Amino acid sequence: MISNRWIEQRQALWQRLDFLLHQAETSGLRSLSSDEVRELGLLYRQIAQDLSAVRADRGSRTQEEYLNQLLARAHNRVYSGKKLESRRILRFFAVEYPRLFRRLFPWVAAALLVFLVGGALGALLTFRSPAFMRLLLGPKMVSSIEHHQMWTQSIVTIKPQASSAIMTNNISVCFVAFAGGITAGLETLELLFLNGMLMGVIGMACAQARMSLDLWSFVAAHGALELPSIFISGGAGLRLASGLLFPGIYSRRDSLRRAAGESIRLLAGTVPLLIIAGTFEGFLSPSGAPVAIKFLIGAVLLLALSLWLTYRGRRANEAGPTASPAPLLPNTR
Repeated sequence: MISNRWIEQRQALWQRLDFLLHQAETSGLRSLSSDEVRELGLLYRQIAQDLSAVRADRGSRTQEEYLNQLLARAHNRVYSGKKLESRRILRFFAVEYPRLFRRLFPWVAAALLVFLVGGALGALLTFRSPAFMRLLLGPKMVSSIEHHQMWTQSIVTIKPQASSAIMTNNISVCFVAFAGGITAGLETLELLFLNGMLMGVIGMACAQARMSLDLWSFVAAHGALELPSIFISGGAGLRLASGLLFPGIYSRRDSLRRAAGESIRLLAGTVPLLIIAGTFEGFLSPSGAPVAIKFLIGAVLLLALSLWLTYRGRRANEAGPTASPAPLLPNTR
């Protein structure tokens, strides 16, 4: 026999499922966050078990009818398959990721600052001592610069393979920048600083050889997405390090778990950016396309990225409709 106490304990879950379904029915599945979508599926399975228990009690026909209707409403939502998954992915990139980026922006800004400090130091050391440039770049690249030749020309003859290799390498760099957070951020800081220094050395070396236009026209199109991806990945690594070093009111384990969840999601947003950047770097950047076109594409990509991260998700419906609680169902026997 099912008791009134059992019904009162389970009714909170029934009301929660009813609320989520009401929100999805009135505002669409996009109004649910990814956590709420997962919760909806979990509640569906739990309440299906409740229905089995209720059916075994002949005196609980009212509850059986109510749960039947509730689960019928939930069935199509839960088993919408790929359509539901695609909507969750779209919502993540359209709404949730820009919000996450803005919340964690201080860490991304810190990563950018470390990169810029390394770049400034590399440019200064190269300006004052050409030997430093030779030590860092190696004789082959130095020779190319001295002969006013871009070392990227070899990419032109193997564009598809080069594009694939570039994407893989860039994703690896970003992953290392993120994973370095587990070393208290030391490896993340080292990677950002050294990559910034390398960029500063190359930039100054090309400036001295009067090849700045060649260099920055090469970087413009893919760099508009590739460089921000590195800064974002570095920010993810620093956020991970903060969870390890500064747990605050949480245990160190819980703090690290929370930081890892945020960092992984922040890193995930760079994958499509790096795929686009790798395509441009393999096909457009080393090509003979007009310099103006390369800079224009870079500017458009950077503007689009800025608008997406700055404004997307600000007007989305974050608080769903207020659903009236379901009435207390009597246990008729």
